[in-house]
Amino acid sequence: MLRLLYVTDTHIRGTAPRSRTDDFVEALRNKLNEVIDIAGREKVNAVLHGGDLFDRPDLSPAVVRDFARLLRRLETPVYTIAGNHDIYGHNPETVDRSMLGLLDAFGTVRLIRAGEKICLEEGGVRVQLTGQPFHYDLDRRDPALDYVVRNETEADYCVHMVHGMVVDRALPDSVPHTLADHLWSEEVDVLLTGHYHAGFPVKQKEGRYIINPGALARINNHPSEISRHPQVAVLDFGSEITVKLLPLKCAAPGEAVLDRTWVEQAAYREERIAAFEREIRDHDFRSLHVQGIVEEIAGSKNVEDEVRHEALRRIAVVQEHLGTGRDED
Repeated sequence: MLRLLYVTDTHIRGTAPRSRTDDFVEALRNKLNEVIDIAGREKVNAVLHGGDLFDRPDLSPAVVRDFARLLRRLETPVYTIAGNHDIYGHNPETVDRSMLGLLDAFGTVRLIRAGEKICLEEGGVRVQLTGQPFHYDLDRRDPALDYVVRNETEADYCVHMVHGMVVDRALPDSVPHTLADHLWSEEVDVLLTGHYHAGFPVKQKEGRYIINPGALARINNHPSEISRHPQVAVLDFGSEITVKLLPLKCAAPGEAVLDRTWVEQAAYREERIAAFEREIRDHDFRSLHVQGIVEEIAGSKNVEDEVRHEALRRIAVVQEHLGTGRDED
């Protein structure tokens, strides 16, 4: 039997995101230490990383050094692909100039490049491992170009990692994405994805799998991030494939480490602006000066100056768009 551990979107960085209330760097260090412990306890043959190892391609060398020393605790190789945060300008060809490329050069991780095929073998089981790094056209072009590969190594199983926006339900058209249910392929036995931090339940069809356990790092305070718990996937390859998800014990509940204050303040501000705009639209612009309307309502409703100024700006944009012209003095 051959066993793999899959983790994605660690977003290693040296500072805390605005949404975190705890020591994010220390929390991430603890998570990675637990991942390393799981890898040892489960006796995995390799660790796979689905991209965005780092939060930016030019991360501080001091931070990279700290986490590289931690990753070297692993007694198995780490295979990874480049995520959008690992490279410059969404161009995977820049990876050699990035900190991820540096770790690859030093052998801390093994970077899988597009088109490359790696063979893993243990206990008479042979797995072909491939990867597709992030690039600008991912999820914008024919999905088969990025999500489907051929088993050309006479392997028992084909595992393909892609740092793409694979989701289990449709997103707005403005967000490039690919539905998981459109990606089943007779060639790929296990499709491992990242990028979509929320992840989704393991998908299985006729012995094949599509897996995204969700990001290891929680770097924003979207409700889905507050409710989910970071986890990794362990995959066994024998006479069949089995998958189990292991939640990290050290990860605190989302509500304990993610701050919703600024989001709630922004929502309140938008609500006040919308109400203010409705009040203004109820007045007759043909006979009244808009500035007077704003000042009148602002005074009677005790509207904050910030809201008043923003409402005026938006009204001006609407008037210009509708061709209402300038107010007459």
